[in-house]
Amino acid sequence: MDRLRAFEVFVTVVSRSSFTRAADALDTSPANVTRYVNELEAHLGTRLLNRSSRTLSLTETGEALYERCKFILEEVAEAEASASSAALQPRGRLRINAPLSFGVLHLAPLWPRFRRKYPDVTLDIALIDRVVDIVEEGFDLTIRISRGGSTAHVARRLATSRNIVCASPAYLRRHGRPQTPADLTSHACIAYTYAAMADQWHLTDEAGKAHIVNVPCVMFTNNGDTARAAALAGEGIIWQPTFLIGDDLRTGRLVPLLPGFRLPDIDVMAIYPSRRHVSAKVRVMIDFLAEAFAGTPPWERTEGDGQAR
Repeated sequence: MDRLRAFEVFVTVVSRSSFTRAADALDTSPANVTRYVNELEAHLGTRLLNRSSRTLSLTETGEALYERCKFILEEVAEAEASASSAALQPRGRLRINAPLSFGVLHLAPLWPRFRRKYPDVTLDIALIDRVVDIVEEGFDLTIRISRGGSTAHVARRLATSRNIVCASPAYLRRHGRPQTPADLTSHACIAYTYAAMADQWHLTDEAGKAHIVNVPCVMFTNNGDTARAAALAGEGIIWQPTFLIGDDLRTGRLVPLLPGFRLPDIDVMAIYPSRRHVSAKVRVMIDFLAEAFAGTPPWERTEGDGQAR
């Protein structure tokens, strides 16, 4: 029995919670995966997994072995990488996940520059607004817009974006301008459903006092572009990040509201699975994006002078 391969198969079965998904990940057959796990259990003289037609769980012995096997495989991968030219030269397929709007507006223009600089890297870009499981779904890197980063993976902040409450001039002519957060209760609001509290808006005044308002919503959407389009059409008040509405604020298509009150800023984060085993292709991509967004990010610049708002 190839014990190292058996460890790899066992870890993959546990991490994917499936013999079939493990077989797909390892490019082998489910029967082969089953054989390796059975041989490992026979070699150790103990059961590692409890299996049924619907569930898969670790025994106490299996749980302890799983943690040790993960460590062993990481050590082997690190040893191989240190001796491989691939650790020095970025090459191969790089799977990246990013939110849809941010990916279209601010990442898509950067990809040609990256490809010219690193022609041996093949980009595989998936724009998905939900929070993906990097390991489970096979991504090397994800760009996440959040205030919390990631507790399970390594996070590097690339930039910051402000959240702004705003509306179109047409809406404000018809309905007036709210002067305080409490005034929002008499306005039509448009909620972003991926926010923690879509119809409960949390603002802070200049003294640091929190103002929490349950707003009446005429629309709920899980897409920032949809919320922006509705606001531009005069349908209501939104809050959205400056990376999405920065141009609208600069040109006056949307008007910022509630001066003296602010929403929490959000960070643009690069998230990747492990600090210890960063491949060259992931490392150069993170450095490339950090350089692209260094200083004042493009969504916070004014036209002409490139300075912050």
